[in-house]
Amino acid sequence: MRMQGNRRPPRGFTLIEMLVVVVIIGVLASIVGPRFFGKADEAKIAAAKSQLEVFALALDSYQLDTGDYPSQEQGLKALVEKPSSGTVPKGWNGPYLRKRELPKDPWGNDYGYVKPGKHNPDYDLYSLGKSGKPGGDGENANITNW
Repeated sequence: MRMQGNRRPPRGFTLIEMLVVVVIIGVLASIVGPRFFGKADEAKIAAAKSQLEVFALALDSYQLDTGDYPSQEQGLKALVEKPSSGTVPKGWNGPYLRKRELPKDPWGNDYGYVKPGKHNPDYDLYSLGKSGKPGGDGENANITNW
């Protein structure tokens, strides 16, 4: 049999030690947090620009198959659904988007399509940005293909 001697029970953290750790975590969060969350808007803008590029590729595929871009009335919906029987373009071979549904922009709004374009000869694509309204600056600026 061994003698236990002056063996102490395991010691936990003191209140002071825990407060120091909480303060350190708070300081780190206050430094890193704004930088991290400031990037969220930049990421949404980049995602909207990428989606406009995907639409442009899909529209080019549509044009190669049918000989023209979708009409203003058909809009971007023609990339995922065959237009109604009276307006089905010859050669339609869609859907032209992988998910077979029109995505919303990163702020939950529909993307815009104008044919013929006011800024490009064939069509204009745009997102109204964070504000959801035409125009704007910075985070609220429109994202366009022109």
